[in-house]
Amino acid sequence: MHYLQTNYDTVQKPLFGSPGVGKPKHVLASSDLSPSDVRLTLDTAKLLKRARKFAPKPVTLVENRVLAMIFEKQSLRTRVTFETAMVELGGHAIYLTKSDIDMGNRESVADVAANLSRWCSLIVARLNRHSTLLELAEHSGVPVINALTDGEHPCQALADLQTIEEKLGPGKKKLTYIGDGNNVANSFAVTAAKLGHEVVICSPPGYECEDPVYDYPNVNQSYDPVAAVTGADAVYTDVWVSMGQEDEEQERLQRFANYQVNGKLMSKAKPGAIFLHCLPARRGLEVTEEVIDGPQSVIYDQAENRLHAQKALMKLLLDGVLE
Repeated sequence: MHYLQTNYDTVQKPLFGSPGVGKPKHVLASSDLSPSDVRLTLDTAKLLKRARKFAPKPVTLVENRVLAMIFEKQSLRTRVTFETAMVELGGHAIYLTKSDIDMGNRESVADVAANLSRWCSLIVARLNRHSTLLELAEHSGVPVINALTDGEHPCQALADLQTIEEKLGPGKKKLTYIGDGNNVANSFAVTAAKLGHEVVICSPPGYECEDPVYDYPNVNQSYDPVAAVTGADAVYTDVWVSMGQEDEEQERLQRFANYQVNGKLMSKAKPGAIFLHCLPARRGLEVTEEVIDGPQSVIYDQAENRLHAQKALMKLLLDGVLE
């Protein structure tokens, strides 16, 4: 029987961290997922989304399925979607803020990881520094999922690609990201490249994605928004000033002024092209209202798919089937 047709509740495996169980699979960056991992996660997300809509089942609580959620940053979509996904998988989520545990000060990162590994079956972490995430995973006996760091946002990228496939269908597309080559851009480019899409990152000089992103032959850098968007199937942007960059705001607003996604720029994309934004957005800066609130925008479908993509990812990690 194909994996996707099995009954999840019939899968019986010892928890990670138990005697005789190997090192857990972590998802700390988009590069941690092979192309087949990405494909399986998106296919699973599609089935889970359909089942949730057309054949919902009562949530059945099960033992040994607890998600620890370590959040150093504020969140709407990430917190609600991970917590909801874990509940719908039959488990429970525990939300831990900086004021709750003060990881790295009140208690070492290693000790937090070791303790949570004894109680929980998964750890999700939304942290300021990617280096902290790496340390957490090093000392964890259960899978750790990156829910955003300053370097990567792999779960957002999975939801992005799920949305693109829903709206544009199968096949390779030209996907253009306009703006800061930040954590969202890094993960989006790598995940899309693994699926064979052509990816164009368009940012001002000095704000490109991290170097390894360009190791993929189907990822290219542009500094010309019009050239980058011309013929694109999807256009993506994010805020120009992320959390923690407030002291750079004035400089960034000046440097990114010519990289706004507006109606004129969107007209250069293919007819039927879609617009994506990971939210929250600053309307009138990186994108105009006519675009983000217009008929080409799929931002709320994109936000919804965070739930389904993350549920699929956690399901596959709990089953231990990812490479």
